[in-house]
Amino acid sequence: MTENELTEMLYRAAICIRPAADKATDKRQCLFCYGQGDGVSDGPARLINFDVDRWVHLNCALWHEEVFEMVNGALMNVDTALKQSLTQTCVHCGRNGASVKCFKLRCSSVFHLGCAVKEGCVFLKNKSVYCSQHLPKCSSTSSTSVVDIKEEQLTTLSVFRRVYINRDENRQVATVMHSGGVAGPLSQLDAGEQSYLLRVGSLTFLSVGQLLPHQLAAFHSPNCIYPIGYQVVRFYWSPRQIHKRCRYLCSIEDCEGRPQFNVVVQEPDRPHLPDLFFKDWTCQGVWQQILGAIEEMRRQEGVVRLFPQFLNGEDLFGLTEPAIVRVLESLPGIESLTDYNFKYGRNPLLELPLAVNPTGSARSEPKLRTHVKRFHAQRTTGTSRSSSNTSASSSGGGGSGSYSNSLSSGLVMVDLPGPYSKQFVHSKSSQYKKMKQEWRHNIYLARSKIQGLGLYAARDIEKHTMVIEYIGEMIRAELAECREKRYEAANRGIYMFRLDEQRVIDATLCGGLARYINHSCGPNCVAEAVEVERDLRIIIFASRRISRGEELSYDYKFDIEDDHKIPCLCGAPSCRKWMN
Repeated sequence: MTENELTEMLYRAAICIRPAADKATDKRQCLFCYGQGDGVSDGPARLINFDVDRWVHLNCALWHEEVFEMVNGALMNVDTALKQSLTQTCVHCGRNGASVKCFKLRCSSVFHLGCAVKEGCVFLKNKSVYCSQHLPKCSSTSSTSVVDIKEEQLTTLSVFRRVYINRDENRQVATVMHSGGVAGPLSQLDAGEQSYLLRVGSLTFLSVGQLLPHQLAAFHSPNCIYPIGYQVVRFYWSPRQIHKRCRYLCSIEDCEGRPQFNVVVQEPDRPHLPDLFFKDWTCQGVWQQILGAIEEMRRQEGVVRLFPQFLNGEDLFGLTEPAIVRVLESLPGIESLTDYNFKYGRNPLLELPLAVNPTGSARSEPKLRTHVKRFHAQRTTGTSRSSSNTSASSSGGGGSGSYSNSLSSGLVMVDLPGPYSKQFVHSKSSQYKKMKQEWRHNIYLARSKIQGLGLYAARDIEKHTMVIEYIGEMIRAELAECREKRYEAANRGIYMFRLDEQRVIDATLCGGLARYINHSCGPNCVAEAVEVERDLRIIIFASRRISRGEELSYDYKFDIEDDHKIPCLCGAPSCRKWMN
């Protein structure tokens, strides 16, 4: 029996799949329908995480008219849908939080998803819903429409594919850290004093630890950071019981100025078994002792073998998990490391406290030379822009302004701040590399409210952040004029960006998504020419903090002309009405 046949049989038998969970222990509540715990699969369905300790039922969010699903299963605009639903009242139960609206024009009926099922609403495959009073009616002269309606109607609301809410994980991790959830030792966890914990699969993050300035050099490798006091709990195969898992408490301590890695094997379900203690100078060394014992026991029992040589100690310690790496790279002073390969850089939302001196006072610490004066060469650019009249695309947004950037650059020697200074900024090169890795997760293309297509922020973007690079074919200014005439003759939208007096970036035929950024008289971005790796590049920076779901825009700065005026459609309060 196939999955579709099984679903159809359960639907005809009025049987719904519900997780075997006790509602008395499951205190999670849906923000839409206020239902506690997971719902039936053919109704509200399972709870999915929206924010820290905030949950919504899958179908309650999915069937809101503002929510749409990406190809990878991500639900977009759930935060906007939640704000709207809190002001809408369900016509069935009279409570707010209704998220399912009838698609009939001028029908004001709004329901919770469970109430919509009780009212007999019809759910169609094109994600439209009709209440019982406005069911789609067929023509009396033909019976084909009856068949079409039945074919388009969903037989079940069950969702068995992977679906999740697109959320800002950086903000969630920062909320957990600032709430004190990952701050104390294991004893606080057992006492129930921690409100939130960070879990990644079978790994539970307990404490981030700390590093003093004089310890930074010895407590890191090119790819990992080893804070003193770092603690995690991992559940893995037991070295003493076959087919059983046990608890591994992993921690890092300071021993003679070097990191010492400790693992304690705990089996609470077997009180007669004492705890096992392992320690070594490397993550790989301490875990190889444990994995060797597990592999020998499995070999003697004749079960599936374990291959310790293919397991990484840093992975088992959780030091390579992206969420934990973001926290470790936000520790004070980490940004001053020169031989560490940063994956994400400092999280601007995460402000961890400074390290506490072991003796309680900095004056009682041994005098060590921790502040070394170094110089960093940074290229500064003065930018003056002038633009020629270049038309925007009529079918898509993001018409291009042609800029003339005359760059007067000088080599400035800047003394780097100390490791605990908040004024430390990564070089343009490191910011550029970070932007090239993450830009696909920061933006998405959608229909613009200004004109045609536009770019929107997929997550909150902080001020001065590199958002995206304006890429295309680098051509001479003379060739750009010829191509501009050719594009105009073919009635094609022109996307060109003038880099300097001799060079122009033509993104008309082979450009990136940055060309879809529309013009606005009150922009939230700014375009600048930045020298990266001895080459000028056009980078779009955030000129202020941009909220998730907000459209990106910058000022094209066209030259003022008396004839051939281009109207501005940005709708900003400070709109100049004309782009040129």
